[in-house]
Amino acid sequence: MPLLTVGHRGVMGVEPENTLRSFVRAEREGLDVIELDLHLSKDGALVVMHDADVARTTDGAGPIGELTLAQLRALDAGHGERVPVFEEVVDAVRSPLQAEIKDRAAARVLADTIKRRELHDRVTVISFHAEALRETREHLPDIPLVLVAGRSSPTAPERARELGAGMISLELRHVDADIVGRAHAAGIKVISWTVNTDEDLARVRELGLDGVVTDMPGIRAAAGAPA
Repeated sequence: MPLLTVGHRGVMGVEPENTLRSFVRAEREGLDVIELDLHLSKDGALVVMHDADVARTTDGAGPIGELTLAQLRALDAGHGERVPVFEEVVDAVRSPLQAEIKDRAAARVLADTIKRRELHDRVTVISFHAEALRETREHLPDIPLVLVAGRSSPTAPERARELGAGMISLELRHVDADIVGRAHAAGIKVISWTVNTDEDLARVRELGLDGVVTDMPGIRAAAGAPA
């Protein structure tokens, strides 16, 4: 069966991560879903960036939460790209989105945006943080949720079931057959990150996973091929 393919921060292996350029490229390359990360700016804008600090991915410095949207807009996020806000991504691509809450404070703002823009059928809310997913569920009772985990992957199936999450997204090196079996027995799908090589993909198929999160557009074709 073809695997679900999720473009990690767009296709960050070939484009500046979490930029409109990266998201548009991911859609053009045929990735099934586009993943992005959310923080709040100092003035409450829902900003698309992975780190809490802008230094790694822009030509600026400082925590996102201490910068206004106007200050963030002045930064170069790679190849002249600007730091986008969530609604710009919604408008730039038509693909389903996995919106990862990096800061619990962003959960309510995201929920309000999903309601206002009627995005319930297009956005899945994902997070490492159970509190963020619980708060999302309070505001959006029917929204799909994904629990993300790294070293805590062994307990993810049970935590996801308690949260009402229908999928877990786990770091590949921490996944084993027992975790996958418990998740599938509970009706929970399992995807893994970050799958960028044929070797990674072979491990995904060996484990019987449902999908992959990848930086590389070429994985899309390989994931759709027979095992």
